[in-house]
Amino acid sequence: MTLFDINNISFEIIGYQISYIELIGTLFGFLSVYFASRANILTWATGIINELFLFILFFQVQLYADMFLQVYFFIVTLFGWYNWKHKPKKNSITSIDLKTKMWIVVAIVLGTLISGFFFTNIHLYWPHYFKTEAAFPFGDSFVMVLSIIATVLLAQKKIETWYLWIVVDIVCVFLFYKKGIVFLALEYFVFLGLAAYGLLNWKKEMKNG
Repeated sequence: MTLFDINNISFEIIGYQISYIELIGTLFGFLSVYFASRANILTWATGIINELFLFILFFQVQLYADMFLQVYFFIVTLFGWYNWKHKPKKNSITSIDLKTKMWIVVAIVLGTLISGFFFTNIHLYWPHYFKTEAAFPFGDSFVMVLSIIATVLLAQKKIETWYLWIVVDIVCVFLFYKKGIVFLALEYFVFLGLAAYGLLNWKKEMKNG
């Protein structure tokens, strides 16, 4: 049994067994969100470790949209890391205009519908790799689409990133709890508080900047 196997248990809390892969992914996810809320560049380094472990975890619990999302996160993480490091003055905290917000809403609706249909049938498209039907394909896709947009906004230091993350965190708490990955659901409940803190902290910085 390897470190990446969800059945390789680290410890147990109140009858819930926490695997090493869930534990490591959760801890580094917490660090990444905390650093993001502080506008600290370490959010990207810790995010890479979080993405690696969650990619493997989500495959094992059939949350395929979330699994593919980690690949996207990795790419945007590299972009965000570069952007924050090499363009600090050009990348201060700002807000997006109304027209962009409207396009984002359209992208969320269309992206969720298209992705949800795709992941509903992914076990039919590639039965060799995906032997089990996707769990909650549309809810999972909604999280994926919002997270994609929120990560781009985070890399550009747009204040709206935190509004999207708050919605993502609320949905993920219920989604992961229903899938039985309770420790990760608990983490997203903590993320919800951190997202609210990040929103307030970035608003303060934007006002003072």
